[in-house]
Amino acid sequence: MADLRTNFAGIDSPNPFWLASGPPTNTYGQVAKAFDQGWGGAVWKTIGEPIINVFSRYGAVDLGQNRMMGFNNIELISDRPIADNLKEIAEVKRNYPKHAVIASLMVESKREAWHEMVKQTEDTGADGIELNFGCPHGMSERGMGSAVGQVPDYTCQIVEWVKEVATIPVIVKLTPNVTDITYIARAAVKGGADALSLINTINSIVGVDLTTFEPQPSVAGKSSHGGYCGPAVKPIALHLVSAVAGDPVVKIPISGIGGIASWRDAAEFIALGAGTLQVCTAVMHYGFRIVEDLIGGHRTIADIRGRALPKVTKWEELDLNYHLLAHIDQDKCIKCELCWTACEDGAHQAIRRVPRNNGGPVVEIIEEACVGCNLCAAVCPVQDCITMRQVPNDYAPVTWKEYAAGKGKLAPRSEQFHTATWGTRA
Repeated sequence: MADLRTNFAGIDSPNPFWLASGPPTNTYGQVAKAFDQGWGGAVWKTIGEPIINVFSRYGAVDLGQNRMMGFNNIELISDRPIADNLKEIAEVKRNYPKHAVIASLMVESKREAWHEMVKQTEDTGADGIELNFGCPHGMSERGMGSAVGQVPDYTCQIVEWVKEVATIPVIVKLTPNVTDITYIARAAVKGGADALSLINTINSIVGVDLTTFEPQPSVAGKSSHGGYCGPAVKPIALHLVSAVAGDPVVKIPISGIGGIASWRDAAEFIALGAGTLQVCTAVMHYGFRIVEDLIGGHRTIADIRGRALPKVTKWEELDLNYHLLAHIDQDKCIKCELCWTACEDGAHQAIRRVPRNNGGPVVEIIEEACVGCNLCAAVCPVQDCITMRQVPNDYAPVTWKEYAAGKGKLAPRSEQFHTATWGTRA
């Protein structure tokens, strides 16, 4: 059996796979069931003054036959009394003492209000507190959620208030709805945060009914922007996690959130610096059982944590003399010509069509025109039919920064495309 025990900012859990704050962590029954099925921790659905939700709350974006590629919600924080939530948190912690139980909090921006809520929360025995500074809809209109998380000074100030009374770790949940997330991360660190979690949901309208012209999800003919999540946001989340994890000022643990649905997704977040993983949308889609895949795909976490982070760099540091060339395995080619269409109309006109005869090739790479952009491999419906192969050369690596400063030399192939006139090589 793999040993996946995790210590995150002083919080112990049997594995790094936690439920994110949301509908799956709304009650004792849900969290207890999740722990029974193998989840290592749970962040309770955000607690604050109870609100009234609308009945139509969720919308989705499908991709072909794949449902819920992207998911949108206009649901607010818990609509249950604070006392009921705190009572159930205490009950979960008593019955599952080895699991991580985190209380997510959202309170009006008053020092006394935060002090009171933190003290009440600590009385439950919760392992930590997550400050919800990321909710982009509804609560932000009341001066909470992302209305706090989008302003560094507000973020820092409230974290300071919380840390004045908190004796358990404080995690700050960051909104992606900012120009540069590292400014907010640094503000949380300045305020005394013990850890960060990201990303919260992204502002969105997922669609419009073209019969009624109602944005979705519709509430009596109208709607509002909501929070976007699910597999579609994973690339954004990976980027922002890497930006925060690689920031030299931050240096505190990170809990990764955003489109995690498989052990591979989780591993990518870990490789970019995450210490724990939080999952919500995938559970809403497939149920708590997905934790079996998350756990089964890992033997250890330490071996991959942060391994990809040193390989994330600025564009100006990339090697201009690293050359790729597309290669078509004609034995696997089904002659659909999608690669030709994509390259001809959408890229670099580096594939030619060949007259169909005797079952031979119908498309070929024009090697002198191929820039190794990967588009043909991306659109090809046959696995490994088109692969990208490195073209060796004797020239030393050179970055744009070095080349612009006259400190490096481009290989002939790089020079060819640097000086070429587009539209003349088709």
